[in-house]
Amino acid sequence: MTSSSEHPPPAVGRLLPPLLLLLTVFGPISMDLYLPALPALTAELGAATSTAQLTVTACLVGLALGQLVAGPLSDRFGRRPVLLVGVVAYVLTSLLCATSPTVESLVLARLVQGLAGGVGIVIAQAAGRDVYDGPALLRFYGRLTVAGGLAAVVGPLLGGQLTTVTDWRGLFVVLAAVGALLLVTALALFPETLPDQRRTVGGFAQTGRAYRLLLSDRAYLGAVLSQGFTYAALFAYLAGATYVLQGSYGMSPQGYALAFGLNSAGFMLFGHLSGRCAAAWGAHRTLLAGTAIAALGAAGLLVAGLTPLPVGVVVVSLLVLASGVAFSSPPATTLALAGYPQLAGTASSLLGMVRFGLGGIAAPLVGVAGAASILPMGVVTLTCLTLAAGTYLALTRRARRGPAHTTTPAVALAELVEQR
Repeated sequence: MTSSSEHPPPAVGRLLPPLLLLLTVFGPISMDLYLPALPALTAELGAATSTAQLTVTACLVGLALGQLVAGPLSDRFGRRPVLLVGVVAYVLTSLLCATSPTVESLVLARLVQGLAGGVGIVIAQAAGRDVYDGPALLRFYGRLTVAGGLAAVVGPLLGGQLTTVTDWRGLFVVLAAVGALLLVTALALFPETLPDQRRTVGGFAQTGRAYRLLLSDRAYLGAVLSQGFTYAALFAYLAGATYVLQGSYGMSPQGYALAFGLNSAGFMLFGHLSGRCAAAWGAHRTLLAGTAIAALGAAGLLVAGLTPLPVGVVVVSLLVLASGVAFSSPPATTLALAGYPQLAGTASSLLGMVRFGLGGIAAPLVGVAGAASILPMGVVTLTCLTLAAGTYLALTRRARRGPAHTTTPAVALAELVEQR
């Protein structure tokens, strides 16, 4: 059974929630810390812009695949052992990135780094589902969003400052140090949140049945695909903004870091407000409101690509886009995971895989017209957000209008347990 209270069960202790929030830094820190140095990396390794952006794409793909593997493994073997293996691998692969001699080897190292980093993200979401339920779960996922935003603020700000004393290789050494710190913290403070009696059995066959169950649920699939396209817009912004703001508008790495920090502060604020608004409006309306806010920001980027506009308009558009993504994230995560307490790791892994997988596809598209062109960013982000709203409305409308005898997640879970 899961707890429906605001606080986790006494057996878990009060240190677990802050630790789960720390685990969410894997994604943002891995993505954001070295972004201010991406143009310098491109020049040093003699790479084309599109090739250098593959270091972002590779990390996104790795984060997606890492979650897809770690989620089911944690449902079967428990959260703690899977987490510890993932963090050790993250430290080692960060050091490999720092010593990469070519852009091709760096892309490969970033892929493996992402695989390891995905473990922390999926464990944070799944362990939260282990100990929270109801409104407390929604508030917890709101805090995860805020923590991710905080890491996104600290990442580029720290990266921008570190570029004054070290190169991009030194930034990957910093990532290794962050991973080592989290490893020590997890060894000391992270308990097992998934009891033996709630773990899955049956190997790959059981995992396949669990995935089929999730993919047959239109409400789950609508929330997942909506978040996938929404995060694709966000990652397109992450991949392209550093080139646009520093190339077209002449920002220094430190200036870019400050602009990015402002956007990340908006991400944090709207992530915090999302949980409160969802309690009043409901998760469904809050998700759609967040998607609409993000689309407004994407429309601003598209206009800036068609008509020359001041840099302030571009920064504000990016702020609105990031804020909308944050506003949609907690309700979407809750809608996806609330119905599957016994498959929290597997359900979370699919959600994360789609988020980062679609992000990995969208990220390199913003460089097709050249490093400093903002038009592709506007086209890609607005297209992604239109798809986010369209797929969510189409799938959830069909789910709500389905026949009365449609199997609920609870009944389907019970049937899955009987098949073990």
